[in-house]
Amino acid sequence: MPLITSAGIGSGLDLESIIKASVDAENVPKMNAFAKKDKSLEVELSSIGEIKSALSKLQDTIKKLADPDNFNKRIANITQPTSDDGDLVSVTPTKDITPGNFKIEVLEVAQGSRATSKTGFTSTDDVVTASGGTLSFAAGDKSFDLTLDAGATLADLRNAINDSDDNFGVTANIINTGTESKLVLTSSVSGSGNDLVITNDNAELDNVSTDANGGASGSGGIGISDDNKAKSAVIKVDGIEITNDTNTFKDAVQDMTITAKRQSVDGETAKLAVSYDRESVTTLIDEFIANYNNAIGQLGLQSRVGKPLNSDATIRTLSSQMVNMLSTNLTDAGPFTSIFDIGLGVDKKGYLEKSTLVRSLNTAMDENFDDIGKAFAGENGVAKQFESFLDNYVSSKGILKQREDNLNTQVTDLEDDVLKHEFRMTELESRLRKQYAGLDVLLAQMQSTQQYLGAQLASLPGFTRNKS
Repeated sequence: MPLITSAGIGSGLDLESIIKASVDAENVPKMNAFAKKDKSLEVELSSIGEIKSALSKLQDTIKKLADPDNFNKRIANITQPTSDDGDLVSVTPTKDITPGNFKIEVLEVAQGSRATSKTGFTSTDDVVTASGGTLSFAAGDKSFDLTLDAGATLADLRNAINDSDDNFGVTANIINTGTESKLVLTSSVSGSGNDLVITNDNAELDNVSTDANGGASGSGGIGISDDNKAKSAVIKVDGIEITNDTNTFKDAVQDMTITAKRQSVDGETAKLAVSYDRESVTTLIDEFIANYNNAIGQLGLQSRVGKPLNSDATIRTLSSQMVNMLSTNLTDAGPFTSIFDIGLGVDKKGYLEKSTLVRSLNTAMDENFDDIGKAFAGENGVAKQFESFLDNYVSSKGILKQREDNLNTQVTDLEDDVLKHEFRMTELESRLRKQYAGLDVLLAQMQSTQQYLGAQLASLPGFTRNKS
């Protein structure tokens, strides 16, 4: 606190020390009380924050446990045939597929058709139509039209096909043999009977069509050989032959997508084993155990003797409810009446653990995997109960958030109290300085008067100074 004047100069008294002692007598005890209160609030805020953080982590895990999809995942293990040609198939199971083992052979890979000029052009600058016209492209149920300007060349045609916004998947290339240029058109539409068909409205365009204008099918200047016709994909699953227009077989095995990558060599097969994704469920339950125990540990740590939350009613209630949540009675979860039936338990300190007293988690998965999901994510499952319970504490309007807001308000009020107190102390020092300033002047005057009178008396005849 700044000093206003230097008191005591006139009287020679140590008035600065007197003023300081007077102010400190009022200020120090109060400031110590403020500091103690501030530290208490900050420690309590920190404790609430640690508990809230631990519960929020648990809440994140609970949300995953409350989602049935996290218990319905399937995993597909494929044993590809030993070959340098790469994978034979790929598979994508859905959550609804029934686990099982399958053998898959690829008899035929689907392909689109490939059309090539029967006779070549002398160069890419050859004009394909002098007057212009329209070409119509079709394959399966897809089609698009292309209008050419008068004087369009072979190169112009190629570019127009590839640049068309309506193109459904026809790629045009020009192959130069050294003596002639051939137009090659490749269609992405696969499946038997889905060959590329090109018609026109101008006989000038017959050389770049599969069907001549007004002529029979296949009478144009572009043809498709047997090897280049569109083909369907054919696979065998456990000896059952399945045909599809594309290499992607959806629900050939119900609730699974199989994609043929290449054709089998000498009858080779890929072996597929579909099973429950036990590993992801185990990982999720392990995460639940870890985050539950972390929350229980924080509740115990922050409420022990010497901590600001010791004997706190809210924390006692929260701890009790946490334990009670584990004992939720389950319905529609098969043989499981509580999560303790799936291989979990609570030790003497209240921590959750994997227990084998009733059955192990692995055994529960072996015998009733689907019911484990219902135990957690079912309508009355443990996770569903935990969700609403935790939300009551850690949401934006939850109990702990309200507690934090209240403590922060107290911190703000305390800061205001400190400022007001400092102002009062400044006023007190100012008053004391004014009071002691008057005393200082009065004493200085008295000392001056004393010195004057002493000098006058000493000059009187017969006045003798006492020299004792």
